[in-house]
Amino acid sequence: MTFTHRPRYDGDSLVNLMASLGAGLGAPGNGHPPLAALDAQDVAAARNVVLLLIDGLGQNLLAAQPPAFLRRHQQAVITSVFPTTTASAVTTLLTGQAPQQHGITGWFTYLRELGAVWTVLPFKPRALPGSWDLVHLPAGEVLGLRPFAAGLSVDAYIVTHQRIIDSSYSAATAGRARRVPYEDLDGLMEAIAALVRQDAQRKFIYAYWPELDALAHQHGVASDEVTAHFRELETALAGLAERLRGTDTLLLVTADHGLIDTGAHHRLSLDDHPELAECLALPLCGEPRAVFCYLRPGREDRFQAYVERHLAHACHCLPSRDLLEAGLFGLGTPHPRLAERIGDFTLLMKDAYILKDRVFGERPFVPVGIHGGLSEAELYVPLVSLSL
Repeated sequence: MTFTHRPRYDGDSLVNLMASLGAGLGAPGNGHPPLAALDAQDVAAARNVVLLLIDGLGQNLLAAQPPAFLRRHQQAVITSVFPTTTASAVTTLLTGQAPQQHGITGWFTYLRELGAVWTVLPFKPRALPGSWDLVHLPAGEVLGLRPFAAGLSVDAYIVTHQRIIDSSYSAATAGRARRVPYEDLDGLMEAIAALVRQDAQRKFIYAYWPELDALAHQHGVASDEVTAHFRELETALAGLAERLRGTDTLLLVTADHGLIDTGAHHRLSLDDHPELAECLALPLCGEPRAVFCYLRPGREDRFQAYVERHLAHACHCLPSRDLLEAGLFGLGTPHPRLAERIGDFTLLMKDAYILKDRVFGERPFVPVGIHGGLSEAELYVPLVSLSL
């Protein structure tokens, strides 16, 4: 299969952004070339380097807004990683590695070493997650992630929402970086400004804002709620830039993915396809737009025949090894468990289709905005750059 849109790991993706940042901040290489749009020497020349990730701020969403602060300072259009989802892309930013190396393949990732499908960011099993609230498995030990901050020659900080600041995943990906919580958008901007101005030491600050993505999931990318929040972000970022002026700060703003809106006729449920479900050995993994399917022995032909007869209008059905061979997860030597984390077959959804299932104890959620696939809207994200 030819992929019309795919991550550009050769110099124009989030992985390459981290290669440029690492080179400018004293970290070893990540096996991928630096970002064409960000010279490592510019990173090295700044006393403070701030990378702000706005979850869900795809290039299409930005281009649809009036030309204001972000569009005026946009440096480039780059790609996310595959799958185009927070679990994979944020792990790339927090480790500096592509999914090919860090091995996190979606919100639902099958961790054979734990014998279950796991929700990686909350770091709980998919089934009955509330029942595990008193169980705290060490994500760092299980996943074996090496934090990006561990290789830096400068002070490092991670600014993230207080709800997730002490999660097992946050601890595993922070390493030696100091974690700084905030409560709201004003608190995020205040935390960044305070860290920049607290001393004269060189420092790297990674900051994360989730609300745009949450609103897009709930209301849709083109909704009034998303538009209103985007304007709040523009105002807040313009104010932050003024507060940082004269501090020798390189401020970078990007996103983990974009989203597309899906309607009722594009939302497929596994419940409506019991013959397909009968072929599966595990719940669906990955993302509703990039679905990793684990099959029962001997069901391969039946599975492919069913998809061809009933779902060919909605998805491409590919052996998952084809995605590895095509380099969709990154360049270089793969994570030793990567192949087992992408199942036997991948259903790569077409147009605005999604495929979802539910396990016992899981609350229903019908998203409007969705991501994870390889559409232009999901894959391309902006890179905004200011020297202050």
